[in-house]
Amino acid sequence: MKFDSPQYYENRELSWLEFNQRVLNEARDTKLPVLDRMKFLAITASNLDEFFMVRVASLKDMVNAGYDKSDLAGMTPKEQLAAIHKRVHDFSAQQYSTWNRSLLPGLKKEKVLVITSYEDLNEKQSDFVDRYFLETVYPVLTPMAVDASRPFPLIVNQSLNIAALLSNHKKGSKLIKHKKNSGRKFDFATVQVPKGLDRLIEIPGEEGMEHTFILLEQIIEKNLGRLFGNYEIVCAHPYRVMRNADIPIDEDDASDLLKEIQKQLKRRQWGEVIRIEVEDHIDKRLLDILKENLEVKADSIYPCSGPVDLTFAMKLAGLSGYDHLRSRPFKQVMPARLDAQTDLFEEIKKGDILMHHPYESFDPVVELIRQAAADKDVLAIKQTLYRVSGNSPIIAALAEAADAGKQVTVLVELKARFDEEHNIVWAKRLEKAGCHVIYGLVGLKTHCKIALIVRREEDGIKRYVHLGTGNYNDSTAKIYTDCGLFTASELIGEDATAVFNMLSGYSEPEVWNRLVVAPIWLRKKFYSLIDREIKIAKEGRPAKIIAKMNSLCDQKLIERLYEASAAGVSIRLIVRGICCLKTGIEGVSDNIEVSSIVGEYLEHSRIFYFYNDGREDIYMGSADWMPRNLDRRVEIIFPLEDEAVREKAKHILDVLVSDNKKAYYLSGNEYQRRDKRGRKTVSAQETFCKEALKTQKKESKIKIDRVFTPVKAVEE
Repeated sequence: MKFDSPQYYENRELSWLEFNQRVLNEARDTKLPVLDRMKFLAITASNLDEFFMVRVASLKDMVNAGYDKSDLAGMTPKEQLAAIHKRVHDFSAQQYSTWNRSLLPGLKKEKVLVITSYEDLNEKQSDFVDRYFLETVYPVLTPMAVDASRPFPLIVNQSLNIAALLSNHKKGSKLIKHKKNSGRKFDFATVQVPKGLDRLIEIPGEEGMEHTFILLEQIIEKNLGRLFGNYEIVCAHPYRVMRNADIPIDEDDASDLLKEIQKQLKRRQWGEVIRIEVEDHIDKRLLDILKENLEVKADSIYPCSGPVDLTFAMKLAGLSGYDHLRSRPFKQVMPARLDAQTDLFEEIKKGDILMHHPYESFDPVVELIRQAAADKDVLAIKQTLYRVSGNSPIIAALAEAADAGKQVTVLVELKARFDEEHNIVWAKRLEKAGCHVIYGLVGLKTHCKIALIVRREEDGIKRYVHLGTGNYNDSTAKIYTDCGLFTASELIGEDATAVFNMLSGYSEPEVWNRLVVAPIWLRKKFYSLIDREIKIAKEGRPAKIIAKMNSLCDQKLIERLYEASAAGVSIRLIVRGICCLKTGIEGVSDNIEVSSIVGEYLEHSRIFYFYNDGREDIYMGSADWMPRNLDRRVEIIFPLEDEAVREKAKHILDVLVSDNKKAYYLSGNEYQRRDKRGRKTVSAQETFCKEALKTQKKESKIKIDRVFTPVKAVEE
């Protein structure tokens, strides 16, 4: 049976927007503390920014190039853009409805007031704001007028600005309200809201309020007349520009990849404008000037019935002194056998260790690199870095190891989107410390998460390996759910050496012992694992697949899953974000169930389970089921072979598939909550936290009185 008809697939971009809707639903959930909800609202705005800068920008490039081929859901780029704009306009209305009708009143109820218009200031507040403007803001501002000698300026990507219409009809600096002064000639000016200043400014409080805030753009707008002393301010409105931030890099022609990326990064500032956010009551004359000079059509204008750029809500979410308005944080558990005093090499030699973050601390991963850096018997450390934290202890440990004379090889992925500048800084620092820094293979991103430590021991050379599903980032490891494996397996150690030889040179092994590596071998491996379940099902024996990932949009793998479902294989997919597969198609996807868990932690681990007639195969790794992961990236999946490790992984999957509190279930192409009437409520994230605490109590006998309430966020 062929599955090449668009009726079998959901559009990738619309599926992603539905994921962001699920995040927004958390912001709209009145059962959650108000600052947690504020955080989710900020995340939806941040997510949307990246979506426009990359995905919408890519579609616009296709339209501009005359590309009209349909995607697997049967939509041309032009049709996709039209559907996206319609969906995002509706979504934006929900965002601001949540802000205005729920979150602002919720904050006010807790004695926190956010003033969204300078016209609402009392006399004392007004004096404070004016003084703050003159002392702190005014020296930083650069007003830009537009006339015959001064062309329309470059409006920097993601910058917040204030546009104004000016009139010299009447001398003075009085700021007046909107007027429709037909027949009069107006000048246009714009001023950028400084990024170096806090956007959220605390001011003298209202009576009965413990904290009162105003936005920086409101302070500037109130005092705009001071910038244009000889003009009358006819109207002024904030606006924000979003540009194409996708970086085209011809690696074949780039003699120095680092310098090429540095050069291309600057171009993000003047890429094509793909979205403009404006106040919903903006003066039409101002809007026409922006549309003409920024060269955008009406569907790329997004009116906001509140503050332009809601990402600032994250500042409110982190408001100090208001812990009672957010979920109590869960303190990560440190397994007793892996604390800072443990000789990790000895522990790993005893048997494989599977870590489940953030429920179990990421510290042992950092500690392993630290111990390796300080250990006189360690000869070499090799590691891949995709995204690391701002003050990474792993980077520091690698630098110390190189300084101690060890051979340190680090692959820093310079093409990690929106982390390029960050990674360039780390690459230079590591090189300066004496590390051998490599940038991967031409045309491929290196996305695998692997660390190899080579150690001289009494019985010869021993290799210790860490393999993960997430980045070596100690900050995100507190809010992303990921898994990591410590192993001293000789076969995996040999494979790890082969991986780094492949990345740093031209070596390509003929066979792999245990690891499965993209882009050459991984797709075929997944095909064979699914085909085996199909064969077993056709023979009348039980067949089952459980797969957890971030995204599923590879057409060929979806076709394989449809074949498996039609053959009777029971398939359970846990897909956090994009899912182009449709459930409930008679004779095609009857046996497929898809859920998406959106909670306080970002579901990020990739786990693949195949029943195999009772001889279960379980893999973890860095790859989603997307064409880019399977065909255009260096990825690794690794088998779980130790029995205790396998049982732990199976338990993780069992709990995830049982979630009926934070999980949405896909029906056709729509996500719905499961009816919990008559059923025990299960939240996977809460369950894992409670189990981690229980394990720590059992191992350490330490009294712990904290009860889990989830804490964090959604963004990758």
